[in-house]
Amino acid sequence: MSKFKVAAVFSDRMVLQRGKNINVFGYGEDGQRVKVEFEGNTAYAAVKDGKWVAVLPPHEAADGLTMTVSCGEEKKTFSDIAVGEVWLAGGQSNMELELQNCKGGKDVLKTDKNPNVRFYYTQKNCYMDDKFYADEENTAWSCFDEESARCWSAVGYFFARDLAKRLGVTVGLIGCNWGGTSASAWMSRESLLRDIDLKTYVDEYDEAIKGKTDEEMIKEYREYEEYSAKWYEKSLVFYAEHPDGSWDECQEYCGKNLYPGPQGILNPYHPGALYDSMVQRVCPYTIKGYIYYQGESDDHKPKMYYKLFRGLIDLWRRDWGDDELPFLLVQLPMHRYKADPDWKHWCLIREAQMKAYKTIKNTGIAVITDCGEFNEIHPKDKVPVGERLALQAMYHVYGDKTVKAFGPLYKGLLYKEGAIELLFDYAEEGFETKGQPGGFEIAGEDKKFVPADMAINGDRITVSSKEIAEPKYVRYLWTNYGDVTLYGKNGIPLAPFRTSENDE
Repeated sequence: MSKFKVAAVFSDRMVLQRGKNINVFGYGEDGQRVKVEFEGNTAYAAVKDGKWVAVLPPHEAADGLTMTVSCGEEKKTFSDIAVGEVWLAGGQSNMELELQNCKGGKDVLKTDKNPNVRFYYTQKNCYMDDKFYADEENTAWSCFDEESARCWSAVGYFFARDLAKRLGVTVGLIGCNWGGTSASAWMSRESLLRDIDLKTYVDEYDEAIKGKTDEEMIKEYREYEEYSAKWYEKSLVFYAEHPDGSWDECQEYCGKNLYPGPQGILNPYHPGALYDSMVQRVCPYTIKGYIYYQGESDDHKPKMYYKLFRGLIDLWRRDWGDDELPFLLVQLPMHRYKADPDWKHWCLIREAQMKAYKTIKNTGIAVITDCGEFNEIHPKDKVPVGERLALQAMYHVYGDKTVKAFGPLYKGLLYKEGAIELLFDYAEEGFETKGQPGGFEIAGEDKKFVPADMAINGDRITVSSKEIAEPKYVRYLWTNYGDVTLYGKNGIPLAPFRTSENDE
């Protein structure tokens, strides 16, 4: 890493953020001086601690531009640059799910023409050896066509396509996601250690690798990868022959599934694993904000998720040098595996996500409870997810208050005789129902919930039960998976809620 380099995220066809100072950065030997030339502007930087950052003045939206970066006799020129809007698409598998694999994705690849979206995928490798740096050199921005866009994030693409249409500029996406990951994998080890609760993620990892050398961890993980590849091939045969087979039956046929593998330096699912190898490889590239779809892999510690998630938002904003950088999140949809009981832990994740939206400045939330699939953790219809994120961006970030970005959100309650009247934001036009409306539960002081009767009264809903004479608590869709039947007039569902976190 001693030789002069421009970070891999800078390439031909890149998109730079309009209207903000443009950070251009890379690596080199301390003392080297770097010159960046772009559209009549010049910026200089000196290499310090192996890294340099040059700052260009803001530029308006444009296409077909060129940038030159030089250091001594070395010079790199980048062409076909666009200036527009740049968003980082973070999270786990539902952000990672590829355009070619989503509902209607293959048709979109064939029929979408000039959507004005470009994509950079941060390479997925958590072990920063020589191969890591060699592979990173081959990453680059790509423009939309049927072949290059196959592996783009489906959610990210539909978000960016909608924004490009609304704003009339090129939209660039930086994919920085990995299926199955906890939010803790996207944070620095140091940031987790600063909090007594979040420190448990690190403590558990350290205990798992205690006494193991790097060589032993590498050997263990390589053996796991070989085993898993063979297991996967067997599982394809099993499900081809038994399409309705259970998970236990699959393991009887294939052997025990060992996912997520032994903890160690090659395992991407450990705390901090992807912070240095992915997040920091594209930081501080100038962006408009983040879109983020994650939380499924933190359902084993759902009551800690708000603190974890808030820590991630704070850390990323601090790293990018802007504590007001917009952060748009996706609330988890309905989901439960057929073999599982209703643990109600996804309810707590959804609640933490809504709390983050309500308590952390410059955030938005896309409510997608109706986009889940029973027994499938990777729902395939990603169009509404991306488009609802785009609505949040237009409303919160681009200041268009005419867009209908929200379905109803719980606001408060009024106690009535034998009933509770619920108040909502974004319900001025009333509610739409799909199927028989329901999903409400009610409880008295003893916190024993029973299904509630409900009546819609314009922008309010009244709930009651003959079993509860003096109701005190209400909750709606407090389940991992249930029917979504209540919507705003704009087709966005009423978000799940409970009237008090003290109802447990």
